[in-house]
Amino acid sequence: MLFLYNFIVYIASFLLQIVAIFSPKIKLFVDGRKTIFTTLQSKISSADKTIWFHAASLGEYEQGLPVIEKIREKFPSHKIVVTFFSPSGYEVRKNNTVADVTVYLPLDTKNNAQQFLKLVHPEMVFFIKYEYWPNYLNELKKQHIKTYLISGVFREKQSFFKWYGGFYRNALQSFDYFFVQNESSKKLLQSIGFNNLKISGDTRFDRVVSILERDNSLDFIEQFKNNTTTIVIGSSWPKDESLLVNYINQSSNEVKFIIAPHNIKSEQIQELKNSISKKTVLFSEKSNTNLSKYDVFIIDTIGILTKIYSYADIAYVGGGFGNPGVHNILEPATFGVPIVIGPNFTHFAEATALVNMTGCISISNQKELNEILDNLIQNPDERFEKGHICSTFVNMNKGAADVILKHIS
Repeated sequence: MLFLYNFIVYIASFLLQIVAIFSPKIKLFVDGRKTIFTTLQSKISSADKTIWFHAASLGEYEQGLPVIEKIREKFPSHKIVVTFFSPSGYEVRKNNTVADVTVYLPLDTKNNAQQFLKLVHPEMVFFIKYEYWPNYLNELKKQHIKTYLISGVFREKQSFFKWYGGFYRNALQSFDYFFVQNESSKKLLQSIGFNNLKISGDTRFDRVVSILERDNSLDFIEQFKNNTTTIVIGSSWPKDESLLVNYINQSSNEVKFIIAPHNIKSEQIQELKNSISKKTVLFSEKSNTNLSKYDVFIIDTIGILTKIYSYADIAYVGGGFGNPGVHNILEPATFGVPIVIGPNFTHFAEATALVNMTGCISISNQKELNEILDNLIQNPDERFEKGHICSTFVNMNKGAADVILKHIS
């Protein structure tokens, strides 16, 4: 099975070189891996003590950040190495300040794993949420390097729990300890013989709670809002936008809208702007502009949505009409904002919990969206109540990072 797996990885590596010619994202994936080993050689010496964190993409990095920060405090003489698998994580966070070295993870071949571990020589390794690369895990086990899974989530449909999943179950043997998010993940691991685990919760709660401790002010958003009830639409997709634009175009002038689309390609941003009949301005057009005169503000950049949520009276979080479903609702929740989402949310425990608690409302069509937004706009007491449910939920679930650090200590 390992031979077949390695053969597939080598074939995939070859095919990616071809696809990269036509795909900018795959080109980043391929080109970004060309200088990994030279970067590691230049930034890590044989005398350095290191700790390695691996994140699949941006969401996993943000999820692991509270643990990375606490590890940095506890082991100040160690160098922190962060790896990403996906360009959508690496390209956004390659210049982060919490790690000493940030690189792509080389593809999972035996030679790559051996060379990577030789250069990094970590004392401890943390995989965040998921990604189980057999060659890396095998080498970590051979070298007796402490390896942990943090904020892990397991589901019945995964290969580990199928009759044919022996190869992947063996890979899990490399982990010294599993910190999982919930009881169902614990039971699934125990069903295949793993008891070296603990329910620590989800470190994303620690991450979003820490957001409240920083400066979230944005002068241009304050100018645009101008003390007016404001709906912030975050990570929206075309299906979300088609319903929301209909609502925006018939809404009163006593409400303002900020839209931060998931995709910020210029042609799609322009198409979105053209579909709105209200007075609309783009983030890229804000210089020397009196933003208070506009009704709709489209954010055609990345990295500031979290701060923008702090100005929301109501938040709509996109993705709920697609697969796998809604985007991160915890960021607006931590600011005590009532949240509206699409119908596909059951894949995410926090969304399911908040819908059940009524802090978050799921809509399926235009009529439901119109009714819910109208009701929230007209009833500030209901907004406050639902927002309070959201912020309380986040605070009740923080502390996962402390559980992990306590065990490691």
